[in-house]
Amino acid sequence: MSEDSIDDRLQHPRRSLGNRHRSQAKKYLKIVNGTDSDDTNLGWAEQNARQSVLHDFTHPDNWRVLLEVKLVSGDEDGIRAVLDDVFTVLGRDPELLNQLENVKMLESGNIILEGTFAADPLDPDEWWETISNSDESISNFMERVEGLDLRDRRANVLFSRRIERIRDSGDEDGYLSLARLILAQRPTNFEAWSELGRMHERRGEYSDAWICYDQAQSQFPRMDVRDQFKKRMEALLDGSGGKPWKAPAVNERLDFLRKMEAMATPQVDRIDFPQPDEDAGIDPLSEVRSLMSSGSFSEAFFVARRLAAEGTPGAIEITEEIRGEMDD
Repeated sequence: MSEDSIDDRLQHPRRSLGNRHRSQAKKYLKIVNGTDSDDTNLGWAEQNARQSVLHDFTHPDNWRVLLEVKLVSGDEDGIRAVLDDVFTVLGRDPELLNQLENVKMLESGNIILEGTFAADPLDPDEWWETISNSDESISNFMERVEGLDLRDRRANVLFSRRIERIRDSGDEDGYLSLARLILAQRPTNFEAWSELGRMHERRGEYSDAWICYDQAQSQFPRMDVRDQFKKRMEALLDGSGGKPWKAPAVNERLDFLRKMEAMATPQVDRIDFPQPDEDAGIDPLSEVRSLMSSGSFSEAFFVARRLAAEGTPGAIEITEEIRGEMDD
């Protein structure tokens, strides 16, 4: 398996490539030496700085060098765009976004960036150390997460790793509730599905574990966590005289998907669609298409998955279409 496929499988930012591009960006910035007279080197610096963030959004130095390029070039709108992207990774917290209003970015952009990283570190371990030693309790953090926009792939990965620290601290129930909330916003996060499945398996909640593993493997077939779980369950019962383990019934999967549908869209934004009735000429997939056209891809995904479980023709195909839209 190639390095790229391993990175894709684990959704890990590629730190080595991020470091390499950041080093190149710094080299070109040094050549420019604080002036805007060398547009070529400044352009190369920006290109490499962008690549460093693209390959590893979890390293604050990659964002710092990109912001420095914008400062050197005097690009006030560019500084604002960099900060806006950082806040997207951090869940588009309204309190952070308010800092961008009526601010002279050339004077204050760097101060805002450093203040943001100090209060909300990108590294999960550094974040956990910060939150453990601050006035913000875990319960306050959990409450704050409910109001964040975590649909961005980077934000979803970042927060799924943060809540793993909550799980490791012993708060399994807190982890479970937050994991479902995070996955409701971006159901293609197969790494988070797999971690949630492991949590359910450790707790002996085997039907829930299978459902999560099934979601993970459906998103990324090479991650055969569902198949491996089935083998473990069969080995557990082998020779014990117990009944053979069976995957959860369809009605259990449907109940799970309905719950995820409800979490994917706040109640205030919910639209009541007419019940599918082919005899009455109501297309069962019309709700899915309406949700897609309104940009509610997460909810559309769970509706489509539920319809697929019910055997609705075309539901599997439209599920793949939604997955492609979310990946884009």
